[in-house]
Amino acid sequence: MHAARESAPAPLPPAIARWLGRVEYERTWLAMRHWVESHHAASPDELWLLEHPPVFTLGQSARREHLLAPGEIPVVAADRGGQVTYHGPGQLVLYVLLDLTRLGLGVRALVTALESAVIGLVGEWGIDAHARLEAPGVYVSAAKLASIGLRIRRGISYHGLALNVDMDLSPFSRINPCGQAGLETVDLKRLGIETTVASAGEALLPHLWRALGLAGEPRLAV
Repeated sequence: MHAARESAPAPLPPAIARWLGRVEYERTWLAMRHWVESHHAASPDELWLLEHPPVFTLGQSARREHLLAPGEIPVVAADRGGQVTYHGPGQLVLYVLLDLTRLGLGVRALVTALESAVIGLVGEWGIDAHARLEAPGVYVSAAKLASIGLRIRRGISYHGLALNVDMDLSPFSRINPCGQAGLETVDLKRLGIETTVASAGEALLPHLWRALGLAGEPRLAV
C-alpha cells in the first residue's frame, strides 16, 4: 500500500479592502474589536480605508502631558500601541485586520510592510520618504507624513496607519505628536501632491498587497 499523501494546505481566502467613508472613531474601533472576536479560519483578511471626524487618540503608552490643549476636539483612550495622535478629515486611515499567524508575519514585519507601502507609493510621486527604527512611521526630512499604531489580539492585528493627504494640520500643534515635542507634520498637499483621500487609498492598495504578501489582486469593496 502506498503511504497516504499529505493533503495540500488550503489556499488563503483573498483579502478584501473596504472603503468606509467618513466614520466616527469609537464606532469603528468597536467594529474592529467585534471583527477580531468573530474571526475564524475561513475569514478573509480585511483592510479598512476611511476618514475620521476630528479626534485625538491616546495609545496604551501615551502620557497625558503630551495632550497639550485639546480644546473642543474629543479625546479617546484606545487600545492600540503608541502615543497620542490626531485624526481628522483629509487624512487616509487604514486599518489592517490581518491573521498574522496565517500570513506568517510578526509585528516588526507588519510595521515594516506598512512603512514600505507608503514609501513606495510616495516614491512614485517623486517624494523621498523614509522610516525610523526608533519611531515607527514615515517621514519626509524631519516631518512626519504617516503614523502607525497597532494592537495584536489572538494573533490578529487591528488599528493601523494614518497618512496625511490634504488636511488641517494645526491640531497637531495641540499635542506632542507620537510623544515627541515639536515634531513637525506634513501632508501630501504641502509636498505638491494633489489627490483625494479615496484616490490615495486606492493608489496605496497595490503597494500594501505586495508588502504584506497578500494573495490575489487588490479589490475594493464598499
